[in-house]
Amino acid sequence: MQPGQTVGVIGAGMAGLACARELAAKGFEVTVFDKSLGLGGRTATRRAEPNLRFDHGAQFFTVADPLFREFTDDWLARGVVAEWTGRIIRLESKTVIDSAPQPRYVGMPGMSAMAVDLAVGLCVRTGTQITAVTHSSFGWTIATEAHETVGPFDALVVTLPAPQVADLLGSHHFGAVAANVKMTACWTIMAAFESQIEVPWDGAFVHDSPIAWVARNSSKPGRERETDCWVLQASPEWSAAHLEVTADIAERDLLEAFGSVVGGHLPPQRYVAAHRWRYGQCSGPDGRRSLFDPEIGLAVCGDWLADGRIEGAFLAGIRAADAVCEHRAWQLGNS
Repeated sequence: MQPGQTVGVIGAGMAGLACARELAAKGFEVTVFDKSLGLGGRTATRRAEPNLRFDHGAQFFTVADPLFREFTDDWLARGVVAEWTGRIIRLESKTVIDSAPQPRYVGMPGMSAMAVDLAVGLCVRTGTQITAVTHSSFGWTIATEAHETVGPFDALVVTLPAPQVADLLGSHHFGAVAANVKMTACWTIMAAFESQIEVPWDGAFVHDSPIAWVARNSSKPGRERETDCWVLQASPEWSAAHLEVTADIAERDLLEAFGSVVGGHLPPQRYVAAHRWRYGQCSGPDGRRSLFDPEIGLAVCGDWLADGRIEGAFLAGIRAADAVCEHRAWQLGNS
């Protein structure tokens, strides 16, 4: 095999899968690793009871970049995504302000649908915790929690949250870059109610509350509508102050805050669960989208290097793939 044609990608979120798909299309032999059993990272869908689904990570996405527009149009045509036309507002001191009109898209029937589509045809190893990566004259080897060594790979792409990049890459200067990035936590509550919560909107950016965002998940296209399902996401400040509380305390306090948001007592809950995203958001994205070290064939990318949005993560993955492709072309031209 020619130099630079085998690539290991760590992380099966939007950045990792976009990168892997682009590389595979260019003829690379790519293997993707992720510690989770599912795909998509924070474009996550939680299933509970028959027919209950919650988008408990990313809530929707918007499109500005022409390349991402091409992918989105294809997803729309194939039913992978749909436009969410629900009314989205801002709540400031209980004053309702309609948000700026723009198309908002969601995966069908959950936000993980885009990741599942990107992964078609790729070699993806889920449930694989990476403990170490090592570079030598033979390339990159990856060690797993199951004491397995995988590789060598000619290039390595790391798409993890910044603190995990810092831990994994150790003394490499990309690790130092990642160590200086602050990521904030996010507590998320998923709740299904016995009866409808009567508010004239479907999603709200909330100010002056422990909650930063609430959404009627069942208002999104492709979701089961008979049960009133909601997703509540706490503010970064509240999440940081309550990072280590138990799930039941997070549920109690954030449901109480939700009651204040909707202006009354909540109906009985049919289902409730909490999820803590320890690395939920980046407080100050780097702006470079990706980093590449041609000396050792190492790329780092993710939404923490972009703008924190799904589009940013996707484009960061494409940028990393482009760097690997350009480096291979240089290697072949100088071999």
